Amino acid sequence: MTAVLVLTTGCGTLPAADVGPPGSPAPGGTDRPDVVVTTGQPVTVLDDGDGPEACLGAVMTSLPPQCGGTPLVGWEWADHDGQYETQAGVRWGGFLLTGPFDGTRLTVAEAVPAAAWTGTPPPPPTWDFSPPCPVPPGGWSTERMPLFAEDVVFRAAEARPDYAGGWVDERESYDPPPGEPAADAPEPQVLPPVVTIRVTGDPAAAEAELREVWDGPLCVTSAERTEAELSAVQASLSEDLGDGLLLAASDVLTGTVEATVTFDDGTLQAALDERHGEGVVRLTSALLPVG
Repeated sequence: MTAVLVLTTGCGTLPAADVGPPGSPAPGGTDRPDVVVTTGQPVTVLDDGDGPEACLGAVMTSLPPQCGGTPLVGWEWADHDGQYETQAGVRWGGFLLTGPFDGTRLTVAEAVPAAAWTGTPPPPPTWDFSPPCPVPPGGWSTERMPLFAEDVVFRAAEARPDYAGGWVDERESYDPPPGEPAADAPEPQVLPPVVTIRVTGDPAAAEAELREVWDGPLCVTSAERTEAELSAVQASLSEDLGDGLLLAASDVLTGTVEATVTFDDGTLQAALDERHGEGVVRLTSALLPVG
């Protein structure tokens, strides 16, 4: 079992008290009528007959693709002949977009086709599942165990009210020595993974309890928020951020909730810091201000 990032999207808004008095921008908007933004890298522009949209969140990789996106103003497919595909009445293509954003719609001032873009995409996210505990004297146990033997310790940990998440650091299975034919090798067996459990209570007390059901490698550490508390924060973002929320994921590795919104000039992050605590929710803005 590993740490799971659970994604959500939704609709709703932050209460007015959190985003300012009447006349303030909608969630995901800006305090200026129009701010010039860029997508930073090519995104899918898609038109299924209801008008062109910029797909800033997830795109279904069907044929044709599907997404719900930010409406585009000033987009003419005729200006992009040879730069898009058509299937079943749907047109789509990859473009880096730049132009004024009013909090709801993006007016396209410049569109660079993906084939002509010379930038570098951001690296994909990585997660470090190594245990945050010091290696015990003699190292982690190398006694081989059946697959998924660690499930028992996760069931016990998840039953605790202070459970804050957990993950495993998988280790290698048996490999035949050099020169030994694979057909003559013993049946593959798995080294027990190093199980990390996080709790908001006393780690030593939690480890003593979990040792009653698990004698394999175990690392128990402390956390500020339980997994249930992180899940509640994640669920609240659908109401907090409204249609500006593109995705959200609870990350028990860091004890935070990661969220991507259409646009944030810092106002939304400040409001969420005040509501949930600084750094509990970490926002990424899909649209970036120019300059």
